[in-house]
Amino acid sequence: MIKVILVDDHILVRSGIEALLNAENDIRVIAACGCGEEALEIINQQTPDVILMDINMPGMGGIEACRRLLKTLPEIKVIGLSVQTSPTLTKQLLKLGVTGFISKTCAADEMVKAIRTVMSGNFYLFPESEIEYRDVGRAPTSITPFDALSQRESQVTNLTLQGSTIQEISQILQLNAKTVNTYRYRIYEKLQIKNDVELTRLAVKFNYLDTV
Repeated sequence: MIKVILVDDHILVRSGIEALLNAENDIRVIAACGCGEEALEIINQQTPDVILMDINMPGMGGIEACRRLLKTLPEIKVIGLSVQTSPTLTKQLLKLGVTGFISKTCAADEMVKAIRTVMSGNFYLFPESEIEYRDVGRAPTSITPFDALSQRESQVTNLTLQGSTIQEISQILQLNAKTVNTYRYRIYEKLQIKNDVELTRLAVKFNYLDTV
């Protein structure tokens, strides 16, 4: 069962999406709230698989809520919801680490598809957003050596590039140090590099640092 937390400041929208998702056999909305502040409180009590986050909300907006959530819990999959579909917003969300972005005007089955897609370890951008993002030259489908990394390997890579030590990565991702080291060796092998210096050079070469 895919556990979902829904964050949207419009009660009718929340109710509609919740009913839609709960009608699926493999998805369950375990909590719903109307602001980023409340979402952060709920996360301390319940652990979802996916968060559907409205980007435009009063108080703490969805972008700031995403930033705080993904800084402390990078393994959680977040899908942004918005009526806006600008390339700038798409890029900003992806840089924060969200794994999906869909329009509130999308079809119901597309929202379900997005949830299942991010749960499988892939990104999901609804078609119109993907086209606009490609237009600014930074489509997530562009091929780089980093595309070969799994989601967990990408997390370890990102934290390494941010200067985190093995112990810090271990604490952030809730993994033991030995497991973190295993991921690092896999990363080196996949990227055909030998150390963190070469990792940084490769990240610079492919503009990967811009997404970290």
